[in-house]
Amino acid sequence: MKKETLISKELENFYNKASEETRLEKGMGIFEFERIKELIQLHISKKHATIIDVGGGTGKYSEWLAKKEHRVHLIEPVLKHIKLAEKRAKKLQNPFSITIGEAKKLPFEDNTADLVILHGPLYHLQKREDRIAAILEAKRVLKKDGIILGFAINATASTVVGLMNGMIHANSFFDMCKEELTTGIHNAPNDFPFLLADAFYHKPEGLKAEFLEQKLTFMNLFAVEGIIWLDNEYFANMIDKQKSKTLKALQNLTQNDEYLLPFSPHMMIAVKK
Repeated sequence: MKKETLISKELENFYNKASEETRLEKGMGIFEFERIKELIQLHISKKHATIIDVGGGTGKYSEWLAKKEHRVHLIEPVLKHIKLAEKRAKKLQNPFSITIGEAKKLPFEDNTADLVILHGPLYHLQKREDRIAAILEAKRVLKKDGIILGFAINATASTVVGLMNGMIHANSFFDMCKEELTTGIHNAPNDFPFLLADAFYHKPEGLKAEFLEQKLTFMNLFAVEGIIWLDNEYFANMIDKQKSKTLKALQNLTQNDEYLLPFSPHMMIAVKK
């Protein structure tokens, strides 16, 4: 398969300009990284698990899992990310494997993984049939009772951000939000080139349907950031020892509340084979 067929040109350009490597090292990315590690850890019940990290970017999560002595395989379509992941893996005593590839065709035998993490596919595949193909592939490579963790962007994400920072009043931004809220399709307007390239933004019920229609057993839906990022002193308070305890307690209290999910930019579904 040729590299250029794995992802769209717009997406390749976006990731070549943006730095996925540093995104998780600054701003909300720091808290996102720690939070997602918590959510993944919740769903690992054995030592030396076989884990496939699909769309795992530059390998930050794969590295963390490999250091915990799991057998980790990273699949990623962006060549820039592959090169960074290879550098990362070489430094480890228990390196993770790295393959250039895509979610719809995983290079693994049936029933091999204890856990499959779908990090980018659900929001980078705009067509429903492509997302279903990725889910079916994850199910195929999963052992009986294995778990899939699927990360999605909420259909409300841009709208909430736009309301908070005033961008909602730019016509092109508002048109983008309307499309996301009604169809789920996200395309960044030309005058907002820093926004994520072509993507799909889910509503909770739509995300559940895509998995449950494939005869997978629903475990739970989790808010990734949750509602706590709406705190207008969020960054300062997350670094404050006492105030961060309050925010984390609120995050844990509300993390599975589907009524509040639309306030969280990202969500994660957990399903079992």
